[in-house]
Amino acid sequence: MSVSYQEAIATLTAPEGPFAITQCEVAGQELTVFEATPPSLRALFENARAQGDATFLVYEDERWSFARTLEHVDAVGALLVERYGIQRGDRVAIAMRNYPEWITAFAAITSIGGIAVSMNAWWKVDELAYGLADSGARVLICDPERLANAQESLATTELMALVVRGEGTLPDGADHLADVIQLGAPLPEVTLKPDDDVTILYTSGTTGNPKGAVSTHRAVLSALMSFACRATVSAMTKPEDTAGHPYPNCFILSVPLFHVTGCVAVMLSCFASGTRLVMMYKWDPERALELIERERVTHFVGVPTMSWDLLESPNFASRDTSSLLSVGGGGAPAPPELVRRIESNFKSGRPGIGYGMTETNAYGPQNAGDDYMRKPTSAGRVVPTVQLRVTDANDVPLPTGEVGEIWFRGPNLIRGYWNKPEATAETLVDGWLRSGDIGRIDEEGFIYVQDRAKDMVLRGGENIYSAEVEAAIYEYEDVYEAAVFGLPHERLGEEVAAVVHPKPGRTLDVAALQNHVAQRLAAFKVPSYIEVSGARLPRNPAGKFLKRQLREEIALRREDSAKS
Repeated sequence: MSVSYQEAIATLTAPEGPFAITQCEVAGQELTVFEATPPSLRALFENARAQGDATFLVYEDERWSFARTLEHVDAVGALLVERYGIQRGDRVAIAMRNYPEWITAFAAITSIGGIAVSMNAWWKVDELAYGLADSGARVLICDPERLANAQESLATTELMALVVRGEGTLPDGADHLADVIQLGAPLPEVTLKPDDDVTILYTSGTTGNPKGAVSTHRAVLSALMSFACRATVSAMTKPEDTAGHPYPNCFILSVPLFHVTGCVAVMLSCFASGTRLVMMYKWDPERALELIERERVTHFVGVPTMSWDLLESPNFASRDTSSLLSVGGGGAPAPPELVRRIESNFKSGRPGIGYGMTETNAYGPQNAGDDYMRKPTSAGRVVPTVQLRVTDANDVPLPTGEVGEIWFRGPNLIRGYWNKPEATAETLVDGWLRSGDIGRIDEEGFIYVQDRAKDMVLRGGENIYSAEVEAAIYEYEDVYEAAVFGLPHERLGEEVAAVVHPKPGRTLDVAALQNHVAQRLAAFKVPSYIEVSGARLPRNPAGKFLKRQLREEIALRREDSAKS
């Protein structure tokens, strides 16, 4: 028997309910929290031991049971303490593709009191060096590709490296994990507190350097509890969507583990719920469809780009996707047309979207199923542990329906930015986190994200700050002025665009400029569209480029070109 959203929330969060809520002081703020929140990630992983030989990870032809996974977690934890001297509060970086060892490294680091520092696997040498130096990581757990990018850091600092899935001679200070791990070693004992730091995830900074978003055990676990509560609400409000479904829950990991979505919303949620997780080496829609069919995947979580890719695949019709119950994710707004196509093209899979940030540990408003079809431009609603508000330019809260900046409050928020007190103070104000996004909240509590106050491009789920790309462009000797912004893109949401004006007497080769940027930044940050302007770029009285005007002019020209 189905119930309303409000009835489900009331039942679940009541004093006797599985998601009972209470008040708790966190960092000087009185917040609403779930009573059953585990005290630490170590406790979460301990609970998973009860799953025993049940399959947890599927990677290519490998199958890792919960027992095998946790045996490796214990051994890596012991190795970090005994060989490398890692103590509570020490930072240990992870830089690799989506391998099972990413997960065992993360669980080991956080179980011994260390802080897991997630490195973007697409970073180049300078970007990786910055993250390692900024975090003060003592050990880097990486694959051979990332080891090559870390050579300079290993040679010039006291950083040590632990290399997975590699072979051959290593530089000084590096070990092959297979050579030094002692399976069967017990996990060292350590006392952990809910408000101990546990993760640093890097997010792009407006000044060009990324910021390390620091979360506590409580923050990560509060996000996990919120996801679990929301999933239970969905099951109660629409039980017919899952009634009689023949397959147990199974997620496919289509996004990187170094992203908060892959790490928290997918991987840790599977750890917490005892759910099988099918890992992809890299995103490929044909491979994803093959795995969905083979493994009877029930939940697909990715950026909207990936849902487009599945639907557009020439093999879509011939693959059996009937096991899917949900098709969605976040990282970018989903066009209403995509929502409709998911609803009509998957036999059982319903569309879904989430609006979270690194700073909220991925949790935020969620929209799915009938609600999403009814309000396809809304990011959804939150559970009671999270508050939302919209404010005007003076940070004064606005009434229902009015447009302003979106703010979050709850136990799932980051503690701040690593070594950046000014950035922390700017983003976290009196317990509230300002998102930099512009939107409104309707009378039912559904939020609509309409624009971004931050100068950022959101390409296929990747946050790209214009200042960082502009800085790389300005290093090109023929460039006099440059403005970087996002242009609408059907598959990616946005593509990175730049308008550049050359120095007097110089000419600009677009392909050479793109190659120049590619040598300095990750590939997804390289502008796919570059326009060379013979005139100076338009500015406002304060001297800032009028990017909106440039964006609108290009969109208009594209529209005219398409008509002709």
